[in-house]
Amino acid sequence: MPPRALEPAGVALVDKPVGPSSFAIVAQIRRITGARTGHAGTLDPFATGLLLVLSGRATKLAPWLVGLDKRYLADVDLTARTSTGDPEGEIVERLEAPGTEELERRLAGLRGEIELPIPAASAVKIGGERAYRLARRGVEVEMPLRRSTVYALDVIAYMGGTATLDLRVGSGTYVRAIAEALGGHCRTLRRTEVGPFSVADAVTPEAFEPGRLLPESEILRRVGAPT
Repeated sequence: MPPRALEPAGVALVDKPVGPSSFAIVAQIRRITGARTGHAGTLDPFATGLLLVLSGRATKLAPWLVGLDKRYLADVDLTARTSTGDPEGEIVERLEAPGTEELERRLAGLRGEIELPIPAASAVKIGGERAYRLARRGVEVEMPLRRSTVYALDVIAYMGGTATLDLRVGSGTYVRAIAEALGGHCRTLRRTEVGPFSVADAVTPEAFEPGRLLPESEILRRVGAPT
């Protein structure tokens, strides 16, 4: 198979919908450009929002992008836990929703530098195998802890046992893990920002065309990298 083309080069800001995997979106962009294509951080199929898709020669910019802070809007259902920490899993426990004071107490313990177990439905390898594959087979494993930074964790609304949260977190933070630590599961998740990039400037996969690629020089300027 011949190597993928290095042109067109640039970064696409894509607004991922619910349903397809991030890899499906990357493949969709690749079919349009015909170029080498990668990403700077995935979203789960149930999640929506900003996906940075790197095209052609710009795939080499990944080291500047994967470590950027991220911002999310999440609906956390505090009346039930699921096997995956999100709506794709089975409900394993029904709970009484906490009051507003108790919710704030739980939130206070999740701001700043924290350590939480990596979700069992993640792609992290345990003993050489993806954790989500073990989970699907019913294999119970002790998931490792991951240190994360939560810069902001604010309640926008709290009704019917569901808290709508605005989060700004460091790279590698699992919002599902935060939802589980709060005592529920992440019902919806939308990534609104990746570093200096906003979903407000993104296009749907169907609306993407090569002319929407941000040039490498613009990407490097925004992240403060040397050009």
